[in-house]
Amino acid sequence: MALIHRLTVDGRDYFLPDPVVELKQQILEAIRAGGGYVTIPPLRGGPGLEVLFSPGMPVTWSQIEVGDQQGEADVAGTPDVLDL
Repeated sequence: MALIHRLTVDGRDYFLPDPVVELKQQILEAIRAGGGYVTIPPLRGGPGLEVLFSPGMPVTWSQIEVGDQQGEADVAGTPDVLDL
């Protein structure tokens, strides 16, 4: 079973591999500093994406467990909302 994180920023979803602890810290620092760019890593290869975070921007985290049982994916997620 794999753990995938969904980061929703201003209505756009980004799917991220585990771990995301450092990324969450970078986002919080950018917001607390009044805004800044943070590189969102790709789920599979590639350079990632630069996203500008600013105070008041809606940001939501969800963890999704994805497994393969008899050809079907199990998905369970609990949102973790950053309200800054």
